[in-house]
Amino acid sequence: MTTGAQRATEPGTGPEDEAPLPTLAEQMADQLGGWRGLVESSIPVVVFVVANIVGELRPAVIASVAVALLIAALRLVQRRPVRHAVNGLVGVGIGAAIAWRTGDERDFYLPGILYGIGYGLALLVSAAVRQPLVGWIWSVLVAKGRSEWRDDPRLVRTFTQLTVLWGVVWLAKVGVQAGLYLAHQDTALGVARLALGYPPYALLLLITVWTVRRVTREREAGQEATAAPEPLPGG
Repeated sequence: MTTGAQRATEPGTGPEDEAPLPTLAEQMADQLGGWRGLVESSIPVVVFVVANIVGELRPAVIASVAVALLIAALRLVQRRPVRHAVNGLVGVGIGAAIAWRTGDERDFYLPGILYGIGYGLALLVSAAVRQPLVGWIWSVLVAKGRSEWRDDPRLVRTFTQLTVLWGVVWLAKVGVQAGLYLAHQDTALGVARLALGYPPYALLLLITVWTVRRVTREREAGQEATAAPEPLPGG
């Protein structure tokens, strides 16, 4: 979900105000940070998993935090967006601090598990009260703060269904990690953190962007057909 889809949520906008709709690939790349963003966000976790296997907990914590800081600093020097690097740094930093304090490598992954549970429940609750969180996120990231989709029953239904899908998938993947956490399967937990990180997120994002684009285009086509003048008798 990225800026530029104003046309899809503003049916009354004039041609002079319309911005070209970004391609699906462009919207996906913006949210995932491109291949570089995917790789950079995963490197600190990979470093922690490998260092913890071959060594001890504290060197692994130091190594993962140092790598995260290095990635963020490199992006700053190159004047590149640091959003993904900062998000990764915060997540790694909190988990590293807890693991350092408790001395248990499992706790490196605990903040991500708790965040996932909270996020999944928030998604389902928002759908239950007819305020689908995916719709509001779309308004912020795509429609530049506008929420005309609230006036379209089909879009409300679409965003509600998508929100439920996100919530169920999020709770399912965090459930796997929580089970490994409780079973003290530290290495498997690290692998699951990587495998269940970006792949499900990318798939959900792809489904969301494709579905909303399809629904809004069908809506526009219906509006154009309704507005078209009827042919004169005998014409």
